[in-house]
Amino acid sequence: MNLLPDKTVERLSQYRRSLNNQLSKGKTHIFSHEIANLLHITPVQVRRDIMLIGYSGTLRKGYNIQELVDLIGKIIDTDEGQKIAVVGMGNLGKAFIHYLDERGTKLRIVAAFDINPEKIDKTYADVYCFHLDRLAEIVHKEGITIGIITTPPEAARDMKFLLRDAGVKGILNFTPKPLSEEEGIYLEEYDMITSLEKVAYFVKPR
Repeated sequence: MNLLPDKTVERLSQYRRSLNNQLSKGKTHIFSHEIANLLHITPVQVRRDIMLIGYSGTLRKGYNIQELVDLIGKIIDTDEGQKIAVVGMGNLGKAFIHYLDERGTKLRIVAAFDINPEKIDKTYADVYCFHLDRLAEIVHKEGITIGIITTPPEAARDMKFLLRDAGVKGILNFTPKPLSEEEGIYLEEYDMITSLEKVAYFVKPR
C-alpha cells in the first residue's frame, strides 16, 4: 500500500479508538454514519478513508468492527511495536509517560532525557531518565525510532538535531517553537495555542 495522507492516518487512529470502545460495549457491526457521529465528521469522509485501506462492509450490517480494528492495526502498527524517547522531563514529559503507559498501545516509551540533576537517574512509571549526553548511545542501544520533545521552547531546535543525529526517524514537537523539517525525519508539531483558540472561536458569544 502507498503512503496514506497524514489526515487519513490521524482519522484511522481515531476510528480504532472509537471502534474498540464499541467492541467493549458488545457491538459487533457499525455503519459509516455511526462512526461519523462518534467523531463529528461526515459519513462520506468515513467511507472514503475505509475504501482507501481496501475494506468494505455490507449494506445490511455495515462494517465488521473487529475486522476493521485488526486491519487498521496492520496498517498503523508494526509487529514488534516502536520505541520512543522523551526529551525533557518537566510536567509535560512526565504526563506523556504516564498517559502512554495506560493506553495499551504498541508504542512504548523506553527512555527519558534531561539535564537537571534532580531528574536524572530517576524512574518514572518504569521509564529511566538519562542525562542528555547519553541520548545517542541509548537511542542506538534500544532501537528508538521516535522522539518526543517537551523541553523549553528555546531548546527545541537543538533537540531536533540531537535526535536526528542519533538516528531517530520521527519527532513529535510538543513545544510552541516551530521546527523546520529535515530530510529523512517525519516531523509532527502540536500547537496548544492553536487548539485553544479554535475552541475559543466556537464558544465565543455570537
